[in-house]
Amino acid sequence: MRRTACARIDLSALRHNLSTARRAAPASRVMAVIKADAYGHGMVAVARALAVDVDAFAVSCLDEAYILREAGVSLPLVVLQGFRDGAQLREAVDLGVHPVVHEPAQLRCLETTALSAPVPVWIKLDTGMHRLGFAPAEAASLQARLAAMPQVAGEPGLMTHLACADEPARGESAAQLKVFEQAVASLPGERSMANSAAILSMTGARGDWVRPGIMLYGASPLAGEAAAQLDLLAVMTVSAPVVAVKTLKRGDAVGYGGSYICEQERTMAVVAMGYGDGYPRHAPSGTPVLVRGQRCGLMGRVSMDMLSVDVSDVPGVQVGDPVTLWGEGLPVDEIAVAAGTISYELLCGVGGRLRMEYAG
Repeated sequence: MRRTACARIDLSALRHNLSTARRAAPASRVMAVIKADAYGHGMVAVARALAVDVDAFAVSCLDEAYILREAGVSLPLVVLQGFRDGAQLREAVDLGVHPVVHEPAQLRCLETTALSAPVPVWIKLDTGMHRLGFAPAEAASLQARLAAMPQVAGEPGLMTHLACADEPARGESAAQLKVFEQAVASLPGERSMANSAAILSMTGARGDWVRPGIMLYGASPLAGEAAAQLDLLAVMTVSAPVVAVKTLKRGDAVGYGGSYICEQERTMAVVAMGYGDGYPRHAPSGTPVLVRGQRCGLMGRVSMDMLSVDVSDVPGVQVGDPVTLWGEGLPVDEIAVAAGTISYELLCGVGGRLRMEYAG
């Protein structure tokens, strides 16, 4: 069942943000990251909107790759978590995707699985994220081992992931790049290091392929810098209607736990959006929304299906009026900060109950 709340996706803004990434890294090819249903924006719709302007897509798993192939997306697909076993490896071949190899069991699987055709792969090196990837010192031996496998097509690509690129003043990213460059200096294969933050702030990280993710969707990848300063436009605007308007008197408590108490008479609008729809439950009183183009603050706790807003300073609010929770005119980054989370979580969390509308 879909709710009256909706997420409007502006595909022209999406393409604008891609152009910002391309201007920042004009010599690099673009592997657009559309995992997690394109950060909540709808993976198939986003892939179709970007297909003529990017060189490849990156997804998390083979299930995502399957959905894209079924939808007719023919561009190269890089599967960031690779494959788990021989059956998945054969599926990767059938889908024509490029799995990332990041741990020893995958190497053994490649060596022992009979394939109908060789598969192109990427090698992931762990240069400091300490999540997925091989030790950089293994890079040369990995390349040699893969080159000897008839199951592998061409020269493997070489990638790493930067843990702190969102804070350019920190030194970890430069240190990671140095480790990566030293490990692969004498090796063949294309390089990919830069996520959204590094695309915009680290010239030396751009390499053969860049991997824009959050910046495509109009949120800032850099701590302390607003999306607008980086020439990024909001792609998702989440809105929901007012379902009730009430006048509250001094001393009235609002919502679960009565955590908000009116200090004077207030006008309150109840909005059909809650944490069941992906709005952050821990957003405090005062977190902004837009009502009739004006900023208003939350009152009390966010409920599963509803939230309450102080509209005392907005005349004429009535049932049915749309309320913007984030998006055009109200950056998702601002709501994330208010709720003590990140824009990625908010954008990814709206799937399921909201209506998705596409324009542009």
